[in-house]
Amino acid sequence: MLGVDLVLVPAALFLTLGLQQQGATASGELARAAPMLGLLMVLGTVLSLLMGIPKIQLKAYDLSGIGRTAVFAMAMAMAAGGLGSAAGLGYASGVYIVFGLVFFLLSAASRMILLQILWAIYRGDRPRRRVLIYGAGTTGVQLASALRTHETIEPVAFTDDNAGLQGMTILGLPVYKPARIPEIVRKRRIDRVLLAMPSLSLPKQTQILREMEKLGVEVQALPSFAQLIGEEELIDKLSPIMPGHFLGREKLDDQMQASETHYAGRTVLVSGAGGSIGSELCRQVLACGPKRLVLYELSELALYQIEMELQLLAESSETEIVPEIVPVLGSVTDARLVRKTLGEQAVDVVLHAAAYKHVPMVEANPLAGLANNVLGTATLAREAQEAGVERFVLISSDKAVRPTNVMGASKRLAELVVQDLAARAQGTVFAMVRFGNVLGSSGSVIPLFQEQIARGGPVTLTDPRVTRYFMTVQEAVGLVLQAGGFARGGEVFVLDMGEPVLIAKLARQMIEASGYTVRDTRHPDGDIEIRVTGLRPGEKLHEELIIGEGFLTTAHEKIFAAREARLSEIEVASALRGLRSAVAAADDDAARALVARWVEGYGPDHHKDGDEASTS
Repeated sequence: MLGVDLVLVPAALFLTLGLQQQGATASGELARAAPMLGLLMVLGTVLSLLMGIPKIQLKAYDLSGIGRTAVFAMAMAMAAGGLGSAAGLGYASGVYIVFGLVFFLLSAASRMILLQILWAIYRGDRPRRRVLIYGAGTTGVQLASALRTHETIEPVAFTDDNAGLQGMTILGLPVYKPARIPEIVRKRRIDRVLLAMPSLSLPKQTQILREMEKLGVEVQALPSFAQLIGEEELIDKLSPIMPGHFLGREKLDDQMQASETHYAGRTVLVSGAGGSIGSELCRQVLACGPKRLVLYELSELALYQIEMELQLLAESSETEIVPEIVPVLGSVTDARLVRKTLGEQAVDVVLHAAAYKHVPMVEANPLAGLANNVLGTATLAREAQEAGVERFVLISSDKAVRPTNVMGASKRLAELVVQDLAARAQGTVFAMVRFGNVLGSSGSVIPLFQEQIARGGPVTLTDPRVTRYFMTVQEAVGLVLQAGGFARGGEVFVLDMGEPVLIAKLARQMIEASGYTVRDTRHPDGDIEIRVTGLRPGEKLHEELIIGEGFLTTAHEKIFAAREARLSEIEVASALRGLRSAVAAADDDAARALVARWVEGYGPDHHKDGDEASTS
């Protein structure tokens, strides 16, 4: 670049002289000025290097570079005037002024031309992605400016909702109405649309995304440059939502703390240790200071993750003795592994949280659900009794009450198995804990609604009349651990969860808590729609907590116990024998018939249960 500028010095002087006189005379005058011209080029080299002009990259040659070139040209004009006077050339001062202007124009123009030549060389035959920028405001203009020199991306045009910008040309690009996007995409061969409007709501972005998908083009959104460098906050409409806000009652977390006396210095086994409930059980039991915590889990990944987390918690605890964390990979239906684990680890307390709980999944795979939830419970409970375990607590569900789906029926059958063992147990205390939907657990409603809101909707609702009982995971786990201390044998513990929550109201609350409005017939311009999809197989409108009438009080004012009707030992044995036969024969119909025979209130043709819009 220094060489280019030096070549332009005699070229600029020649053009200047040509403007002042005839061409033939200009050549002669240039020869007469040769000594001065040599000194001027040497002086120009020094000035150019001092001002850093040759170091300005062509693709970064902006107003700042043009300004420095202008100052350099002015200095060259003054130097030429001084050297010309010293050499006695006798030129008028206007000649030197014109020389400076011509030199500036040639220097700036040469950089523009060289840049285009270089881009043509770099790009060669490489394909370029043609983009349409949605938004001609500050962010869009900055984006277009940045992309103008990109090797593989070519900004083609703007589109903007602002009528004042439509029809204008910005940075050489036309601004169109959004309504013309399909025409622009087709005629100008657009590959991608870039959303350069950070203030655009997420539902609006989603709407644009869907429209662009129909046209076969990609869509990408970006924040403003001020947001990227931290001058403004990044816009995130989906603000964090605390599940406890939607309980419809006061949280009981502080009232549900486990009594350390039942778990301190003991060996506790948690089945399903990697699940939502199981992992929280592990955390709270670990805080009680057990001697050993056995993590029994079927999923290798879930077991690995919870073990790593608990090892860190155990090592950072302030207790004198660091609890031993024992991971066991396997199924509760594996009697040999269960027997080996209980014996070798000398387990004192079993908290049985392992279960398949997603209603539609179990409804579609009844044999797997019944085998795991019923036969697995029977295996673990029987082996726990044989091993002399002090306490066994089964984690059940409100879906076990007059169930209308296989998952709920499997949980009720598991309760009947434990009730039977409790009636005959000599040393082991068996108890059950029954609670409703756990906010934030895997497959529960709040994560699902959050995901749907993040996508811009719609939020799906099976029926606007559906209600559910809700509790936080801390409440659920506190209830289980408290029940482990209250139990005398055979009780079903439930938490006073207040009034059931209307799921339609919950959906509306979550949409509004995320900063959006609900789109319905009364508000057609709202952000997110609530779409009713109809009750699914296995789902019913309202859940219940007990099968019989009334509650029995316990030592905790918010925990109640119910003694419910049970099957006889012969009936439970018959049910288990029939279920094993159905599983061995892979006979879904036989399994469902067995459930209908032994589970009170089971009616698969009724309105069914499950979590409101998707799973649990």
